[in-house]
Amino acid sequence: MPEKTIAISIRDVSKSYDGNEALAVHDVSLDVREGEFVAIAAESGSGKTTLLKFINRLVEPSGGEIIVSGDNVGAVDPIRLRRSIGYVFQEVGLFPHMTVAENVAITPRLLGWDKGKIDARVVELLELVRMPQETASRFPATLSGGQRQRVGVARALAAGPRIMLMDEPFGAVDAITREGLASDYRTLHERLKLTTILITHDVVEAVLLADRIAVMHGGTILEQGTPRDLLPHPAHDYVRELMAMPRQQADRVGALVTGAPP
Repeated sequence: MPEKTIAISIRDVSKSYDGNEALAVHDVSLDVREGEFVAIAAESGSGKTTLLKFINRLVEPSGGEIIVSGDNVGAVDPIRLRRSIGYVFQEVGLFPHMTVAENVAITPRLLGWDKGKIDARVVELLELVRMPQETASRFPATLSGGQRQRVGVARALAAGPRIMLMDEPFGAVDAITREGLASDYRTLHERLKLTTILITHDVVEAVLLADRIAVMHGGTILEQGTPRDLLPHPAHDYVRELMAMPRQQADRVGALVTGAPP
């Protein structure tokens, strides 16, 4: 089977903020292939969100380069770049004065799509993210947190991007809603043949969703591999501690069910 094309190549990127090395990204390299789902797992303050924002130029690295679909993003107009990459984050960021349909239609409208094409795309996307069509005329404040997040995903997909950047997108909802959102997004990833990078502090989420996990700590990637490889055979102490958490949680739940000591 032929090797898949590299969709995103992060090469030796670094970033420091006002000389504060504790918040810096240090010489990080990571390749993501077309169609791959990669989770970057890390605790808060590890530089994972900064790394993600390098890709669509919301943050400029101090050194190194990012190649997306063969182009050095530093040489690409940042507005055009951002319109070609889907971006979903925890706070959603829907415009409160716009209806659901208007929020979803923002990028196609900026790209000059005609009204008929935009309207058809809104209908298609609401169905795709499993939102009732009658919500199209509602405002974000009338939706649940999970519904707002689904609209955020629809908005990110509106112009048909091949790459999706997900910054802890399921972290602000309850556990049941989070599970449903995550599972539905993984289905969309497969159905639409997307390339996805997911930022998460939840290692269980990373293990269950991703094809490959990159563990970040202190501004650098310590280790990366498939969940099947990392869970039993981590090489780094921090990664070993992180990868032990899903099994420890499962053991504690099992003990509660059986009444055995944990």
